Amino acid sequence: MLYWVMKYVLLGPLIKLWCRPKVEGAHHVPESGGAILVSNHLAVADSFLMPLMLPRRVTFLAKREYFTGKGITGALKRTFFSGVGQVPIDRSSGAAAQAALDTGIRLLREGRLLGVYPEGTRSPDGRLYKGKTGVARMALEADVPVIPVVTIGTEKVNPLGSKIWRPYSVRVRVGEPLDFSRYEGLAGDRFAERSITDEIMYSLMELSGQEYVDIYADRAKDDIAERGRVISKRERQAAKQAEKRVPDSKAG
Repeated sequence: MLYWVMKYVLLGPLIKLWCRPKVEGAHHVPESGGAILVSNHLAVADSFLMPLMLPRRVTFLAKREYFTGKGITGALKRTFFSGVGQVPIDRSSGAAAQAALDTGIRLLREGRLLGVYPEGTRSPDGRLYKGKTGVARMALEADVPVIPVVTIGTEKVNPLGSKIWRPYSVRVRVGEPLDFSRYEGLAGDRFAERSITDEIMYSLMELSGQEYVDIYADRAKDDIAERGRVISKRERQAAKQAEKRVPDSKAG
């Protein structure tokens, strides 16, 4: 009940007023039964705009930290994230990752519509990055359709590091379901799962128009942070050298 209240009464109308979202291809989402919505991930706003524009409830697997806060603030966060359709998972280890996959498969077998970001994290620079194969494993194990969805413009609404959303017109584009029936019975085959995941990322690239980069987004974030540290170090060294080149002077 809270999900629908948030969507149609408390939060949804405000987001629609602020972001003026438009949707294309919503008819590709099945009216019932389990399915995976695979999406690009440019901003936190994606998890609000995409479900808002689809008629069915969308469930996301969210990091456990959103649900473990203490006090009134922690309680409010738990209520909010539960209300917008997110389910807590632990992503801290290999065993936790398997547990997260098992949770996703269970939800799909229950007939849920599961939202998944194959990149695993937000894009650090607006490009589309290599997908992780967990989405392929869930699709094969649960035997459900995979539907590509892209949000366009959310990085303008909610740039990395921003706390306040900015007004900007957003588009949600839904593609045709992807057919992976030729991989039936190959759950656990890493070559099959990589092929499926690459096909998913190609469909997202076509729908979004984003540039594709064949490395993982978390690796790209580390590289960007490392380059920033190197540049900062060089800038400090250059400043020191410049100070040495300036001759001492006295007024008078």
